[in-house]
Amino acid sequence: QVQLVESGGGLVQAGGSLRLSCAASGTIFSINPMAWFRQAPGKQREKVARITSGGSTNYLDSVKGRFTISRDNAKNTMYLQMNTLTPEDTAVYYCNTDRSMWSWGQGTQVTVSS
Repeated sequence: QVQLVESGGGLVQAGGSLRLSCAASGTIFSINPMAWFRQAPGKQREKVARITSGGSTNYLDSVKGRFTISRDNAKNTMYLQMNTLTPEDTAVYYCNTDRSMWSWGQGTQVTVSS
């Protein structure tokens, strides 16, 4: 059974940075396109960034130039470096395959104060 564990969230002031991690177990992580998602209060979950098994990336327009997604297949881990954070980035962040094939983890809360 696949388990996803997100970590690295927290409270940060606007303009600050955070680095999120996603650890996957129980699966062949390396072959799957992966993605970071987020869900703000009262809003639908949205895809923030995706990365293919080969390392090609795509980003939501609002985070382009500020967020960087990466992966370490040897460690079954994916990362999201978030810079120049704004209050609009406040949400619970989740990881999953690009098509959300696995069960969702608990997520990690990111709160950006103004």
